[in-house]
Amino acid sequence: MAKKKVVKRARRIFKKKPCKLCRDKVKSVSFKEVHLLEGFVSDRGKIIPPRISGNCSKHQRMVARAIKQARIAALLPFVKIKGGLGRESDFGKRRGGFGRNRG
Repeated sequence: MAKKKVVKRARRIFKKKPCKLCRDKVKSVSFKEVHLLEGFVSDRGKIIPPRISGNCSKHQRMVARAIKQARIAALLPFVKIKGGLGRESDFGKRRGGFGRNRG
């Protein structure tokens, strides 16, 4: 029998980003601070995870809670759709249309 060759891959070592809120010595995050919270929301409206934003777990929980409260208070959107409601308008074109005779 032939021996299988085992390939070892080098693991990447990532340097953790410093927490912006720890650096600025922020005690609490309020849902009213919309400009601060917008930095932790992606262009689609999703909360950016701590491995990308660099937040420590304590501040990530504060930011997530404040973003959710700001969404309920209508200070931040739940979802940002690019180009408005373009998905609905071309839906019928991809499916062959609705109510039209295809034959």
